[in-house]
Amino acid sequence: MKKFYALLPFLGLFLIACEDDTPIDTPDPTPVEYTSGTADFTKYVAVGSSLTAGYSDNALFIAGQEASFPNMLAQNFALVGGGDFEIPFMADNLGGMTLGGNQITENRLILSFLGESPAPVPVSGTGTTEVSNKLTGPFNNMGVPGTKSYELLAPEYGSVTGVAMGTANPYFARFSSSETATVISDAAAQGATFFTLWAGSNDILLYAVGGGTGVNQAGNLDATTYAREDITDPTLFAGVIDGVLGTLTANGAKGVIANLPNVTDLPYFTTVPHNPIPLDEATAAFLNSAEAYGAYNAGLAQLQGLGLITEDELAQRTITFNAGEGNPVVIMDEDLTDLTGFNPALINMRQATADDLMVLTSRSFIGTLADPNNPTSINGVAVPLADKWVLTPEEQDIVETALTSYNQTIAGLAAAYDLAFVDANALLSNLNTNGVQLGDGSVVTAEFATGGGFSLDGVHPAPRGYAIVANAFVEAINTKYNSNLPGVNPLDYTGLYID
Repeated sequence: MKKFYALLPFLGLFLIACEDDTPIDTPDPTPVEYTSGTADFTKYVAVGSSLTAGYSDNALFIAGQEASFPNMLAQNFALVGGGDFEIPFMADNLGGMTLGGNQITENRLILSFLGESPAPVPVSGTGTTEVSNKLTGPFNNMGVPGTKSYELLAPEYGSVTGVAMGTANPYFARFSSSETATVISDAAAQGATFFTLWAGSNDILLYAVGGGTGVNQAGNLDATTYAREDITDPTLFAGVIDGVLGTLTANGAKGVIANLPNVTDLPYFTTVPHNPIPLDEATAAFLNSAEAYGAYNAGLAQLQGLGLITEDELAQRTITFNAGEGNPVVIMDEDLTDLTGFNPALINMRQATADDLMVLTSRSFIGTLADPNNPTSINGVAVPLADKWVLTPEEQDIVETALTSYNQTIAGLAAAYDLAFVDANALLSNLNTNGVQLGDGSVVTAEFATGGGFSLDGVHPAPRGYAIVANAFVEAINTKYNSNLPGVNPLDYTGLYID
């Protein structure tokens, strides 16, 4: 430090001497000249579901729509001749929609600090987005939250009357060109020169977020028989995406298509631990006694001795609690051997393992009372959690099989239609495993509420996450079409809406 101070007089003389020198002109850096390459961004249309619309924090609202990845892309496209990008904006930043004055969708989530720990809760207020107030289009962002692949082709999917009957989509009903229009017909009518397509996530996701309570419809091509939570048949999925691309490229439009992420990389399935139960010695001893799970364990052992279940299944189903932290929850598992015909008390329950994925919403249910008048009826302890609260390994395998097929289809069609391709599956897997480092040295991760990559619903990206997605699209476009679009700076976007 003394040596540094000793240098100060010399530095002062140096600065004084420089005052008399002629200033040195520093030439401005040569501005980058952006080019569209072989693509034409004059008319850009984005097709997809909630991920395209800008859905975030369990709702669609103005700020989220402004931070959608297609809107970010459109701003880049404007540098090379891209035209206006019209968005069917919601009426406010609450996100809840009404029909006939009655609210039919929830407001967006915010982080509440009123309880023992921060928790997502819907923001207060009544939304002013009335579904029956039709917007005048056309709109370039054709992302429709909740849409499954085959619903992109469904007539009357944008019918206000159909919304009242539960057969149409309220988001699309706000801006569909007619009561009988399809999402794709409205998209195609705009004569796009360039498009993005990121569709099909709900064909798997709705099954997964429901804890696998839906049905795997592989082999069934009749979508009219599907429930919302069912997994779409892969052949039907392939035919729909092929048809959508055929329509979008009919007039020579170029574009980019993205594959689908694995649900196991989403905070919705990675946040709640399988073993969150703390117990004291007395409670653990009671749960292990013959008055509680001891009798269940003994019944299992008896039937295993008769050869009705294997030793492995006996070990899997045996329920044991310990004093202290880290006790696994008790869950129902439909894939266990049905023993109720031999003993009605031996229902299909077991304790969860690290291979089970607890859904995000289970965090506010585990530990509550199934019967308010019975203090021992603790959900996840004395009362096993229903199937909807957990995605078991068998259900994860069903999801993985469908995902693999869907993504093979998407990659094949990208090649067949000569489109740019985004591996969103790898992108979000890397975000979950390693995080994405930004220019300031910070890292965006998939950590719930704090990682900056995902919003409070645990499924949809936060604005900063959408910026990372947008850059993956830009990279794919530049590679395929020899453009040099600059992309976006994720640091320009928040990692979490704070109000």
